[in-house]
Amino acid sequence: MPDETCQFMTFKLGDELFALKVSQVREVLEVPQITKVPTAPAYMRGVVNVRGQAIPVVDLRLRFGLQSIQETLSTRVIVMELLIDGETAVIGGLADSVHEVIELAAENITPPPSIAMRWKTDFILGMGRRGDEFIIILDVNAVFSSEEFLAVSASTAAVDALEKLVAV
Repeated sequence: MPDETCQFMTFKLGDELFALKVSQVREVLEVPQITKVPTAPAYMRGVVNVRGQAIPVVDLRLRFGLQSIQETLSTRVIVMELLIDGETAVIGGLADSVHEVIELAAENITPPPSIAMRWKTDFILGMGRRGDEFIIILDVNAVFSSEEFLAVSASTAAVDALEKLVAV
């Protein structure tokens, strides 16, 4: 983590509070119509149309090994920019709710504990502390390996091609 204050957007999955670097968040959407993608990984909900671009949407609960739940009025799609194998990729993550943008100073961020962690520490940049509250800061680039993202992208491209054929 840098030696300065960073901005993070917080969101919840179950009772846990997570954060992403604001610089990686493109936008936050109410849950639009999601088109299912056959043969996609279980955690991939499908694709959404964001201003004419098909964006894959991943259920972050399933990706992190939590049980899927029914969407609520608070459920949001966080559209993120990832860096995978040196290429910028855009993906949506389904979160239970999105909360706020916060600033955390470097001294309030510690490395994730190596034991007794419910989450894969490969996915975690650090643990932020704000008062008595802990915030799990995600490394979204690590959440999606290049192989997984290639599979998701191939599925998205197939749906995009089908939609273009149907529109003709």
